[in-house]
Amino acid sequence: MEKLEQTRLDALHGFFAESRVVTLVSHAHPDGDAVGSTTALCAWLQAQGKDMQTILPTPPGDNIRFICEGFSPLVYTREQAACDRRLAASDLLVCLDFNGFSRTDAMEPALRAATARKVLIDHHLYPDEAAFDLCFSQTDISSASELLFWILLGMPEVAGDAAQLPPRCAAALMAGMTTDTNNFANSVYPSTFEMASRLLAAGVDRDGIISALYHSYRENRIRLFGEMMKDRLRITPEGVALMFLPSALARRYDIREGETEGLVNQPLAISSVRMSVLVKEESDGTVRVSLRSKRGVSANRFAARFFHGGGHEMASGGKILVPGDVASIQEIEAYLVDVSRQYMREEAAV
Repeated sequence: MEKLEQTRLDALHGFFAESRVVTLVSHAHPDGDAVGSTTALCAWLQAQGKDMQTILPTPPGDNIRFICEGFSPLVYTREQAACDRRLAASDLLVCLDFNGFSRTDAMEPALRAATARKVLIDHHLYPDEAAFDLCFSQTDISSASELLFWILLGMPEVAGDAAQLPPRCAAALMAGMTTDTNNFANSVYPSTFEMASRLLAAGVDRDGIISALYHSYRENRIRLFGEMMKDRLRITPEGVALMFLPSALARRYDIREGETEGLVNQPLAISSVRMSVLVKEESDGTVRVSLRSKRGVSANRFAARFFHGGGHEMASGGKILVPGDVASIQEIEAYLVDVSRQYMREEAAV
């Protein structure tokens, strides 16, 4: 992890000091890192006496809602008028865990129009730095939650002592980092273990977080995973695991937002699999793509090349346009086979 510049930390501290109404924003379809980082900063600034509110473009899944319990984020798709009023009234907007306003879907125009100072705290490639007054962007770090942890330790009120963080702030940081590393399975750096060690020493209940994240699933989710592994997993000769989850199947299992989190990781347990691709048809017809890869294969390049997306080297996402990339939903599986074969041959030729 790059050392944070003191001048930027001082500038952020000045922004916090000069602002009264602060609003935090994260990306659409928020994951644990999005919810963890926004909740952590909300808890810390609330302790500093600020008027705080988080806005999420779409609701978080049931499995991660415990992270923000008691902080009641506004959801743009449900409360647009209230969200727009809040954005207009804010002195400062802090955007966490996304690299540009396009990741906020319908919120994008309101964010661009907001006159408040704008700060970015993110760990993805290609940040839209021109859209922000101050940027903290690092890719050699596990998560936005970890980046925020080191930023907060650089604030004078904390002075490098994690024990000075409010308990809810510390717990949310641990939860956000844990989800984005898949419980320390990927995107882990020496700084990540140091963060975890300091938070444990400060009293964070990691066992409770692990129980809430990974030991509290509904039976429906486990049975869906079983069907996907048994009947809907295809592994190409090039070592790409392909899964397509149609919306009708998700409805049959009563799958809720966030409950397919982790499914894309399952095939990576197979020694011959070098990359895993999960395509999920949403109820509104959107087709989302999640990609995970093993070292030496770039999920990020695959997402950018064929799925209008991107992310991290071994963990990325995107979408399939219907019509556009394919004429109909029925053509998706053939499309996946074709583009994965093409991409893996290109990778082998590099």
